[in-house]
Amino acid sequence: MAKGGKHTEQEKVMENRRARFDYLIGETLECGIVLHGPEVKSVRAGQVSLNEGFVRAELLDGEPRELYLHNVNIAEYGPAGTQKDKPTRTRKLLANKKEIVRLWKATQIKGNTIVPLKMYFKNGYAKCLIGVGTGKKEHDKRQTIRERESKREIQRAVSKRVN
Repeated sequence: MAKGGKHTEQEKVMENRRARFDYLIGETLECGIVLHGPEVKSVRAGQVSLNEGFVRAELLDGEPRELYLHNVNIAEYGPAGTQKDKPTRTRKLLANKKEIVRLWKATQIKGNTIVPLKMYFKNGYAKCLIGVGTGKKEHDKRQTIRERESKREIQRAVSKRVN
């Protein structure tokens, strides 16, 4: 990149589609994420798996103070040499104290958890979109599949009619 120039390359957005299927997502929050050098390169390359990930609020003196991202797999960056981290290490999320408390209170309700939804770069900073998810029951998942397939059938019928 030239000095003072804009970064024109499209950044990849890694999305956790499984979370939308397994959870009803309520409140969402965009957080910064603390990454080490080689991890940034891997995220830019799109070598991230958010499917098994979850977020926990760390308590300090009985109050939630920090958010941590668990079980998100960021692949090792090959050219990094000896500077390698464990791919599924716990990573700190950067959020305002009020937001952390609000999310923590939402997870105190049975069946709620905080899940990562997307990971992307915004103005050169790694961001993670997290949301409070309520676990779906099996019949809710079947209903989601039925709705998705009916939308596909409608789109097919409309596209055939237009042509």
